[in-house]
Amino acid sequence: MMERSGDPNLQIYNAPQVAAHYAALDYLTPCERLLFQTYIPAESDVLDLGVGGGRTTAYLAQRAKKYVGVDYAPAMIEACRARFPEIEFAVGDASDLSAFPENSFDAVVFAFNGIDYLIPDQARKKCLEHILRILRPGAVVIFSSHNPRAVLIRVRGNGERLRALARQFSAGSELLCAALAWLLISVRGAVSFGQSGWATLKRAFRRLPTRAFWRGEGILIDPSHGGLLTHYWIPDRVVAELTGLNFGLVRILGDDLLNDDLLDDDHAERSHPYATDWYYYVFAKTLSK
Repeated sequence: MMERSGDPNLQIYNAPQVAAHYAALDYLTPCERLLFQTYIPAESDVLDLGVGGGRTTAYLAQRAKKYVGVDYAPAMIEACRARFPEIEFAVGDASDLSAFPENSFDAVVFAFNGIDYLIPDQARKKCLEHILRILRPGAVVIFSSHNPRAVLIRVRGNGERLRALARQFSAGSELLCAALAWLLISVRGAVSFGQSGWATLKRAFRRLPTRAFWRGEGILIDPSHGGLLTHYWIPDRVVAELTGLNFGLVRILGDDLLNDDLLDDDHAERSHPYATDWYYYVFAKTLSK
């Protein structure tokens, strides 16, 4: 399994401050938690690609019988080994998983849109072919990926926090508490509306002129960490590519959904194609061709 050289983003991911940023992350998104709990059984053999600083390691490793974390940035793997010295990590290119034998994993995870940094397209295709090879029949790959048509940005306020603030200054009066809460939430709503509108205009100005927006797939610059060359694609493109490789679609979730939405089966239909920054995908390995 070779380390990928010449990648335009590798220098950024190898920077000490970037590796330290990812090593400090210690959470799962609501979608990740739901999908991991639902589709990765306890005592599974799990390969965690693009492991970064080990954000997903604590959860997946305690769930797995065997866990391996892989990243192509040596600085990230050093950070992982410092955090989890008892766990297996390796520096490696996700487009070359030849070190792993066929049918050796029950789940492959590629979190935090890591698949979008496999550039050019042939690198992503090789990665998916290797994943198909190393998964056992019926096993799953779970990943997330950027949506090029996400131009609507919604800034949400914390209503419960505002209600708590109203209770603090209402001196025990329910009427005053209700009035203060209404005022605070109304003001916050107006501010959020303005912030959302301005952020939407800026993003639309950047994305609407691009081929990636109109074609539903292409390369854009993600402004994170000074600018990362990033592949974006809409769900139709994702499904077409993976089903063409003999994966079967299991589930799609949009990151714009609230926690309560995840309990419903209509989540994919209610995820807005112009407001979802990225989608979470679950595909299963089907019978060999």
